[in-house]
Amino acid sequence: MEHVHDSAASEPQMRWNGWGDAAKAKDLPFAVRSLLPLLLGRVRRPESPAALTDVRVSVSMLTPDDLDRFAGAVGAAYVDTTADGRLRHAGGKSTPDLLRRRGAEQSVPDAVVRPASHDEVRACLEVAVRQGIAVIPFGGGTSVVGALDPERGEHRGVISLDLRRLSGLIRIDQISQEAVLAAGTTGPDAERLLAAHGFELGHYPQSFQYATIGGFAAARSSGQNSAGYGRFETMVTGLRVATPSGDLDLGRAPGTAAGPDLVRVFLGSEGIFGVITEVRVRVHPQPQERVFEAWTFPDFESGVEGLRQVAQHSSGPTVIRLSDESETAVSLAQVGKIGRLLTRGASAITVYEGEDIAARRARTSALLAAAGGISSGEGPAEDWRTGRFDGPYLRDSLLDAGVFCETLETATTWSNLLTLRAAVEDALRAGFAEADAKSYLMCHVSHVYPTGASLYFTVLAGVRTDALSVWEKVKGQATDAIVATGGTISHHHAVGRDHAPWLESEIGATGIRILAAIKRELDPRGILNPGAVIPASAPSAQDA
Repeated sequence: MEHVHDSAASEPQMRWNGWGDAAKAKDLPFAVRSLLPLLLGRVRRPESPAALTDVRVSVSMLTPDDLDRFAGAVGAAYVDTTADGRLRHAGGKSTPDLLRRRGAEQSVPDAVVRPASHDEVRACLEVAVRQGIAVIPFGGGTSVVGALDPERGEHRGVISLDLRRLSGLIRIDQISQEAVLAAGTTGPDAERLLAAHGFELGHYPQSFQYATIGGFAAARSSGQNSAGYGRFETMVTGLRVATPSGDLDLGRAPGTAAGPDLVRVFLGSEGIFGVITEVRVRVHPQPQERVFEAWTFPDFESGVEGLRQVAQHSSGPTVIRLSDESETAVSLAQVGKIGRLLTRGASAITVYEGEDIAARRARTSALLAAAGGISSGEGPAEDWRTGRFDGPYLRDSLLDAGVFCETLETATTWSNLLTLRAAVEDALRAGFAEADAKSYLMCHVSHVYPTGASLYFTVLAGVRTDALSVWEKVKGQATDAIVATGGTISHHHAVGRDHAPWLESEIGATGIRILAAIKRELDPRGILNPGAVIPASAPSAQDA
């Protein structure tokens, strides 16, 4: 076992009112600009967003005594009350977040506090409890479900607890193939640090370049390699957590039967029970070979059947995903293949890593071909991998052009998948039609299991009125359709505040009471992320 205290390098600072690195922002491809009027009609370009220097932020509610106490916990240099710092922690990166960020007035946390260790996190929680201040744990800032909103709840102030100074590889056990990473380590830094020892985590969600290890755990993240390596929660073997009621160090040994698994209590908890400070994960040797292959199918339905067969009988690809006809067309437009835009059909991507690739590829190929798939070679799959993390930049370009663009996701069983897809799309189309807005819907399957799969929808709409209010209603109708048709309210985006009103419909009133009871035990003053995950109607700490 090696003990490593390598602080990770930081990524370029995220744009305050958009995704990622400002240097990588891009204009809409010409083909996409040409396609938009055909899909959505004429859309009005919005007014330019407010400049950072012109934004007026809410007045901080913290007193000098509050700030002194936090400074005593982390050092005065790591308590930020500047408008810039607070504004950059005013929420996540959903489309509603970014639309709100265009305004000249913003609600922001009262301060940003940056601890550098587990003990400093615990000290910050002690100050927050004593002073009656809410705490929003903040990793990469990539939430798309309202989990980072600076909500005070019943408290007189709120801080953003920025965990990115908790960064680095703490130790690695090469024999057991386990590593412990500080929670604020970003995806790229985790892979860089592990690669120095010949290992890989292999977790690549679209938020990979900025999201953190602790955020992956807190949101039950799922990455593109889930077919080969599993969801992030299956990689986690242990956690260290600071809570207002005490510390937890969980996951002593694999295969334990020592009562209910408390590690799972914190996976998906989104910071409402405690602050994850260290994550122990299963790692694997870096793959020496990767093979890419793309496929086309006559339609989405036949592609779904191919993926089902692979999930239930192949255990072959590391990555497998299927885009419907609409998403395939837009993908072709982005790479300038205008002549193929009218071709109907769905497209799939497969990637193989590791050993025995030839045998695994042969099994998978036979199943996809039997479902009507035709191989289209390596090129489209390699193109997909090259542009994999650029999708949010395209979303921002569409917003700048006046096109509403947002995503939502769910999952269900194979027997219900097509029914659920139709129900969600019907709800989305009807909702936008009620707002007199043309819409264009795309869907893909990117995570498969023996019993079912995820559905990920991308929505474009030419909204002429207030896009935020229109989307709130449309998203509610789509979520109602998901619940009514047997889908989950979230496959990997998590619950946050956006989905909290529907959580009881999925886990029941008893389930909500269990979560509220855990919250009361670990966070009796209710300082951690008020309003996230547990619906506002649930019993509060004061009801105990």
